[in-house]
Amino acid sequence: MSVALIWVVSPNSELCNRFGFLESTKLAALSKSRTLLRAGKAKNHKCQSSYMMNADLMGLWGLNNGKKPGSISRVVANPSGELAVSSEQLVYDVVLKQAALVKEQMKVKEDVEVKPDIVVPGTLGLLSEAYDRCGEVCAEYAKTFYLGTLLMTPERRKAIWAIYVWCRRTDELVDGPNASHITPKALDRWESRLEDLFNGRPFDMLDAALSDTVSKFPVDIQPFKDMIEGMRMDLRKSRYKTFDELYLYCYYVAGTVGLMSVPIMGIAPDSQATTESVYNAALALGIANQLTNILRDVGEDARRGRVYLPQDELAQAGLSDEDIFSGQVTDKWRNFMKKQIKRARSFFDEAQQGVTQLSSASRWPVWASLLLYRQILDEIEANDYNNFTRRAYVSKAKKLVSLPIAYAKSLVPPSRNGTLSKTMDL
Repeated sequence: MSVALIWVVSPNSELCNRFGFLESTKLAALSKSRTLLRAGKAKNHKCQSSYMMNADLMGLWGLNNGKKPGSISRVVANPSGELAVSSEQLVYDVVLKQAALVKEQMKVKEDVEVKPDIVVPGTLGLLSEAYDRCGEVCAEYAKTFYLGTLLMTPERRKAIWAIYVWCRRTDELVDGPNASHITPKALDRWESRLEDLFNGRPFDMLDAALSDTVSKFPVDIQPFKDMIEGMRMDLRKSRYKTFDELYLYCYYVAGTVGLMSVPIMGIAPDSQATTESVYNAALALGIANQLTNILRDVGEDARRGRVYLPQDELAQAGLSDEDIFSGQVTDKWRNFMKKQIKRARSFFDEAQQGVTQLSSASRWPVWASLLLYRQILDEIEANDYNNFTRRAYVSKAKKLVSLPIAYAKSLVPPSRNGTLSKTMDL
């Protein structure tokens, strides 16, 4: 079970989508437009070599803890074997890298005169169509979140839609109707396609929207690559020995979304929080959402032969996979679930500290997502912890009540506290 995203993949191709491709001549013109645009910007634009530039930034900002630039990324992207340090620390190093990239991009914008976009005739309408399609998909599959994005500025709104759609398409490769036909090589090709769009060579209209987005915002390729790694993990792994292993999986398939989104959402100008702490809060929200997905879908995953719960903690509670497959709600199971829910809520608590630090126009959709997902945990409790045969969901009435609450919270200005705490001892 990867992050709860839905996309329809064409049965005729592992990576093709059902909306078709741009005509080759139009796509070439669009690619040329993006190349010309980059030529008018700073020489070290991230799309020139995003991964290597980000590794260099680690050394520049002194964030690599004595390791060679890029070493953390290689470790995080290869979770097999014994880990020298905890997954939380490995992932947090990635968080620091993303924050450093944003800081560097801000310095570039201050020091370099940004020239106006150079648009090849005929491509502007294609980009508009691509973004509109992304918005339609978001509206169809994430109605509440889509509603919140309408309060954002047009540029931020379109960018979030493009990221949202890419994440859905990626997840659907291993969690959709054609998942049984997806191979590691297919994911390798998807990653190669990702690199192409980051370099201004989109494959289809939806790729074109994301390619345009990453050319305008300080979005790094590493979280996208890490999400694909999470899909690879789903192909080869159905058990997790410890929470440390599960945490890394949650980062791959959901925490990455937070890191992708912060540069788009923007941090409030009057925020006193550090960039790193805001990124970490976004990461915490992704982890919290994925842990909630896991707890909600225990029965559904068990029917697929999967158990996304820490094996050592199950054993400590006197439980095993057989207890999960039998689907019996016992006192042992209730006590186990109480601890798992408590952990998920702690990540929601950590995330709340950072939402207020986002730009004012971006807070509502994030608050709505946080409040609605957190209520799923309440529903699991209301179902007497029966997540084997009863699916916890938030009713429409409760959703409607949550929206104005989320909006009211979005109006609260950033706290004057200069730092946000980071939970590392769960």
